[in-house]
Amino acid sequence: MSLIPSFFGSHQSNILDPFSLEIWDPFKDFPFSSEPQFARETSALVNTRVDWKETPEAHVFKADLPGLNKKEVKVEVEDDRVLQISGERKVEKEEKKDTWHRVERSSGKFLRRFRLPENAKMDQIKAAMENGVLTVTVPKVEAKKPDVKSFPRRLIQ
Repeated sequence: MSLIPSFFGSHQSNILDPFSLEIWDPFKDFPFSSEPQFARETSALVNTRVDWKETPEAHVFKADLPGLNKKEVKVEVEDDRVLQISGERKVEKEEKKDTWHRVERSSGKFLRRFRLPENAKMDQIKAAMENGVLTVTVPKVEAKKPDVKSFPRRLIQ
């Protein structure tokens, strides 16, 4: 029973089920949506959340990668100024005796890329992984203070 009218076909929703993930998918009839591998990889890519903040000393990237260890994650710099974070969440093996009721955790490859600004010290990048959070710190080149020249008052007219 649909409690919300659907204007996009015969989609049925149940707002009384708090765990229902049934939402309207505008791409469901596209040719690529029927490929489960594409859906898994897209899901993993979309679910890899990354924050980027700039402090006076560095650019700091934090990525949520629950369930992964540092051996499953790559941090690379491409083309001199592109920071790339990638990895793969493995699919859990199914046993014949198991009965799955819901699969919500994403699996598959993920890749995020960021073009770094000119003030990044590319040779001093550091990465650390703790409690499923990857932190990549890219130090900044110290901003050069402009030369200020004073002129004697007698030269000012």
